[in-house]
Amino acid sequence: MSKNYKKTLKACYLGFITQAICANFAPLLFLTFHTVYQIPLGQIALISTVFFLTQLIVDIFCSYFADKIGYRKCVVASELCAAAGLIGLAFLPDLFSDPLSGIIASVVIYAIGSGLIEVLCSPIVEACPFDNKEAVMSLLHSFYCWGSVGVILLSTVFFSVFGIDSWKWLACLWAVIPLYNIYNFATCPIAHTTDEGKGMGTVSLLRVPLFWIAIVLMVCAGASELSMAQWASAYTESALGFSKAMGDLAGPCMFAITMGISRVLFGKYGDRLDLMRFMMGSGVLCLSCYIAASISNNPVMGLIGCILCGFSVGIMWPGTISICSGRLPEGGTAMFALLAMAGDLGGAFGPSLVGSITQNAGNDLRKGMLVGCVFPLVLILSLVLLKGMRKPKNG
Repeated sequence: MSKNYKKTLKACYLGFITQAICANFAPLLFLTFHTVYQIPLGQIALISTVFFLTQLIVDIFCSYFADKIGYRKCVVASELCAAAGLIGLAFLPDLFSDPLSGIIASVVIYAIGSGLIEVLCSPIVEACPFDNKEAVMSLLHSFYCWGSVGVILLSTVFFSVFGIDSWKWLACLWAVIPLYNIYNFATCPIAHTTDEGKGMGTVSLLRVPLFWIAIVLMVCAGASELSMAQWASAYTESALGFSKAMGDLAGPCMFAITMGISRVLFGKYGDRLDLMRFMMGSGVLCLSCYIAASISNNPVMGLIGCILCGFSVGIMWPGTISICSGRLPEGGTAMFALLAMAGDLGGAFGPSLVGSITQNAGNDLRKGMLVGCVFPLVLILSLVLLKGMRKPKNG
């Protein structure tokens, strides 16, 4: 029977858009939470930390149990959790005596959904019988970027029309997308990248030196991307002096657009480019962007650094996955889960470090951004090591 794998692709596209909602909506409200609930910026950083640590735990869980439970059950549960967490964000802060506890509880719930999406959508698409899978995979990851753009643009319009005090209504409206996508995942065809029980296990993967380098790359990719993305809204407001609306449009929105452009371009022309060199150049550009954002007293230069950083980090995450998929084709679910775990570890550690340094430096975000330089620097060094390694034998 001919299966409609285009429906599967559509579901995964919406899955990545759901993940973008979960990752980017709350950061738009960091200063609102700080003002309305009187939560210190250092504690606000816990929102990003908890989000990515929860995803990390889900990644570990998936590496062991996703195959046993089944992709379909897990991915349907992902959309349900994402919707429940977003709706909870509108109500739980006022129901808890400590508003931050209510926010964190909601974040944990939708982070479970986001983590499942992150681990499962890539292998689900990888298993689909499409031609030119590298392009399909790159396009898939670009939908996270376009989802981020949509969240920022539409949220900014909503806040401009209805006021920032109406953010709770918008949280519920964003939950409609994962609720709709439950049907798509429940009815679309889903295949596996390897035969059941044939994929490499965690122990086998950890015996491969190349995989350890890939883990470091993913940590640096996650930290390089999210340290800027999670703080871009607050950075353009407090450090550069933009208004809330202009800050969101000029900072995180343009960051997401340039990141999406990077992924689409590589998806289209990747067969003509050397992935290693492209990632190396991206690492150098990323380092330059963090330096510009942290030491420049010119708001325009700081903004340019923030925007171009999106382009520089675009290939890091999907590029590392492509390297592992090509060199370890039998990696299976465990490989995707552990790589996602490493990316989330970077996503949890990076923004938290930036927030802590910022608070200790008298709420000076430029000082926090300066610390972010370490992530692309380590990524560049890791790529140099990886380039000299031979392709490992499978198993």
